[in-house]
Amino acid sequence: MSQEPPQHGGDPGQQGAEGWAPRDLSAAGPTTDPDHPNGAQSPKGRKKRPNRPKRTGWRRAVPTWRMTLGGVLLLALLVVGGFIAGYQLIDIPAANAAATAQANVYVYADGKTVIARDGEINREKIPLDRIPPTIQHAVLAAEDRDFYSEDAIDIKATLRAGWNTVTGKGRQGGSTITQQYVKNYYLGQEQTVVRKAKEFFISIKLDREQSKDEILEGYLNTSYFGRNAYGIQAASHAYYGKDVDDLDAGEGAYLASLLNAPSSYDVVAHPENKQAVLARWDYVLDGMVKHDWLSATDRRAMTFPVPGKAKPATALSGQRGYIVQAVEHYLTANKIIDEDTLATGGYRITTTLQKPKQDALVEAVQDNVLSKTSDDREADRNVRAGGASIDPATGHVVALYGGVDYTKQYVNNATRRDYQVGSTFKPFVLAAALANGSTTQKDRDITPNTRYDGTNERTVQSATGSTGYSPANEDDVDYGSITVREATDKSVNAVYAQMAQDVGPDEVKDTAVALGIPQDTPDLTASPSIALGPATASVIDMASAYATLADHGRQRPHTLVAKISKNATELDLPARNTRRAISREAADTTTSVLRSVVDGGTGTAALGAGRPAAGKTGTAEEDKAAWFAGYTPDLATVIAVMGQDPRTGIQKPLYGALGLARMNGGGAPAQTWAAYTRAALEGSEVQGFDLEADEGPEEPDPDASGESEDTEEAGGTKSPRDGTEKPGTGDAHKKRDGDRPRAPEASPAAGAPRTATPAAAPSRTPAAREASGDHPTDRRGGDSTDIRDDDRDSRSPSGPVRP
Repeated sequence: MSQEPPQHGGDPGQQGAEGWAPRDLSAAGPTTDPDHPNGAQSPKGRKKRPNRPKRTGWRRAVPTWRMTLGGVLLLALLVVGGFIAGYQLIDIPAANAAATAQANVYVYADGKTVIARDGEINREKIPLDRIPPTIQHAVLAAEDRDFYSEDAIDIKATLRAGWNTVTGKGRQGGSTITQQYVKNYYLGQEQTVVRKAKEFFISIKLDREQSKDEILEGYLNTSYFGRNAYGIQAASHAYYGKDVDDLDAGEGAYLASLLNAPSSYDVVAHPENKQAVLARWDYVLDGMVKHDWLSATDRRAMTFPVPGKAKPATALSGQRGYIVQAVEHYLTANKIIDEDTLATGGYRITTTLQKPKQDALVEAVQDNVLSKTSDDREADRNVRAGGASIDPATGHVVALYGGVDYTKQYVNNATRRDYQVGSTFKPFVLAAALANGSTTQKDRDITPNTRYDGTNERTVQSATGSTGYSPANEDDVDYGSITVREATDKSVNAVYAQMAQDVGPDEVKDTAVALGIPQDTPDLTASPSIALGPATASVIDMASAYATLADHGRQRPHTLVAKISKNATELDLPARNTRRAISREAADTTTSVLRSVVDGGTGTAALGAGRPAAGKTGTAEEDKAAWFAGYTPDLATVIAVMGQDPRTGIQKPLYGALGLARMNGGGAPAQTWAAYTRAALEGSEVQGFDLEADEGPEEPDPDASGESEDTEEAGGTKSPRDGTEKPGTGDAHKKRDGDRPRAPEASPAAGAPRTATPAAAPSRTPAAREASGDHPTDRRGGDSTDIRDDDRDSRSPSGPVRP
């Protein structure tokens, strides 16, 4: 093997002994750094990096871009990791208790005696192919219009609902049908972050394992529609009495509307909510048109399909169904429990109702109202009755009468808000005057002895002149000059309309609300006619307000529930704080005047209770309802007899009902009140009224002295005296104008003679009529809330219709 000599060139003198070029040590080796300690060497060509300036001041609080990027990446990893973990750990569970709801048990205040069980669950599962496409589309239009094209979950709505739950803002809608089905069938109705997280992952898995048709079928078979109906088939029978495949589009749209608020949207049980129901019904149908599920022509031709009467289970017959309905409404309205959760069952509800008093109320209505009806009288078929009784010291509803039988008459007459309360509202006007230190048009303090002009159809005067409102008195009677006490005894409309104007309609309304009338009561309008009772408060609302007067002006929200529990775990009940609605003097003076109504006015039938009593009669427009609202020191009760066509539900006059020419508050309602009160308080000590009342000074009668009535002139309401705040919580009249006579500390027994007994009213027509309350009616004037007898020539069988 030959060796080829290495190739080299250049200067031979620079070659090594073997022909290699020598290394240039000066070029190859590192150089020393004379400035570096120990003469350290620095690499050739490398420059020293300058030191980074330190972050000072506010810049230290701002994260760097590296920190921000790292945080975002970490959060993304946590979200992805949490999603993977949740998806792996959370499986689709078995059906929950909501899918197999159990009974709720309602018991009396003793905690032992059962009132009712509502455990007869009405459910019938059917396949999706039995549900017409029109009905399916109605449900989709109501609840989830993009169901077939969307994902299983609505991320935005779920995050919003979770955030609202964490921050305590309550329930938040917007879930897809898949999420709702998961909640109904697999989970529950509780609003927690854990439940929402489970709903999220189960919905995703369910959407992968089941088709959209299967999910929709499950949803339609498990949803609650009210009337104890679970599923679309049960709802179809409950509301329209036929199978779901026989429903038309309008009926299906109504059932779909119910999913939003099952009980509240039942227009038969809650006729006052009809406008809201119609709005929801229109929303559903318009959505069907928008998605081409219904033609615009068919939509325009539709009219609202009123559902039939409910046919409750016999377990809810008699008063049981009314009680259950009222208690459920109380629980849901006060947000103690939502309707869907309550429907799952298993709750034990201890009511405030006392069985002896409940039985006494039912018997009193039977003896004084129902037993007097006859199949031979057409008017008697329209007779309805409602009643409620409250303990003023606690606010507990101790008895409730909703109607003849829940299985025959579904609407609860104790809680409905569609009948005028009539002259039972007048005490609130007087209470407002006394609480606010109000005056007449000539600056005279309004007291029981203040005189007013009681001329029939006298025009109400304001500070600027005539209001144009001229309410008529009962039977068109002219009373002339009359005291407030006498005007209350006789229920003189002309006086109370003027008094409402003097006090101020807004102050009257505020006082009524303070006493216990709900702010949202229909037709509770601030105008002079408010005094005549066009408002349609419920029987139980009126009982609550009168209980406030009975307890010397102290108001506490009424309640039907003493305790609710499930599996030995109690639910929290809302606080019911007692507050002063009006001053004791104002309340007690009002009570003193209402005692006169019972002792010698339109409410003398209440003397049958055998107890000291105060109360007021009232009659609605055209005799469609008659009321008696009254109280003893320890029990406040309101009775109403109402007229309603059993077929159409339209309010009807009660002329000729119970064999009477006219129906009035001083008749059957007051008699029923007396019979109930006597029985309910039997065996208890008779209590007299302990009143701190200011009767006011006696005023001369201008009719006798020849002086003219002064209420035509300007005047108004003064500011409350002694620093009281509206609607009057202090002693507005205490020790003014010298020492005025006060009512006795302990009132005399019922029926005992009273001083200054009001003079008898002029004779009335028809002559044979019973003592009566007044109507909230008038026949002229421009007040927007006037209640008038539009047909002046209409007549009852025995004489002219009262104004």
